[in-house]
Amino acid sequence: MRKDFAAARKLRVGLVSLEVPLISNLPVWANIALIRQYHRNTPWPEAKALAEGLLGRLGAASIAEKRSAALTAEERFSAMLLRAAMVRDAIVVLDRPFSILPRTLGGRQLMAILAKVDDLIAEAYIFDYSWEKERYGVEDVKEN
Repeated sequence: MRKDFAAARKLRVGLVSLEVPLISNLPVWANIALIRQYHRNTPWPEAKALAEGLLGRLGAASIAEKRSAALTAEERFSAMLLRAAMVRDAIVVLDRPFSILPRTLGGRQLMAILAKVDDLIAEAYIFDYSWEKERYGVEDVKEN
């Protein structure tokens, strides 16, 4: 279902998934900035400044120079989310976000993270297993 969804919205989808990891030999800021550089021809100093500012917005400015292997689960999720949000008119798709985030977090914390960058995101969708619905605090879940 996720692949069909993404195929229909090709260029606007920013995927947050373990299947689309951060580029391991790049620092976090470059993983985020790369999307703006590639899709919008943004000069790297401008793209880097934007990435660092967005990391600051999430309270994660200290991870800008770290590589993926040195990140905590929450830091990695934040970097992946910001990378996905860099797509123009981003449709952010969170693919089983709790496979990335620590099990101690719940839906409220996830929504709080998303709220910090909601101005960058046109739409957001969460694809997860139906048995995880309690973590999100919802009763109705669209199942296929």
